[in-house]
Amino acid sequence: MSEHETVPLSATPRKNIEETAETKFPRGLVVRLFAYLVAGHVFAGFLYLLFAVGGK
Repeated sequence: MSEHETVPLSATPRKNIEETAETKFPRGLVVRLFAYLVAGHVFAGFLYLLFAVGGK
């Protein structure tokens, strides 16, 4: 090989579709999403409780 030749792209191993960045969410995003969902439901439950008790 001369110094200007490159290795063909097919020589590099392809990753599985599950390992690519397009199919995985960053871990921090998943943790934040879960925390926001839990906090949102707790807040909604608290508001429901306030209106249920206040309506009686």
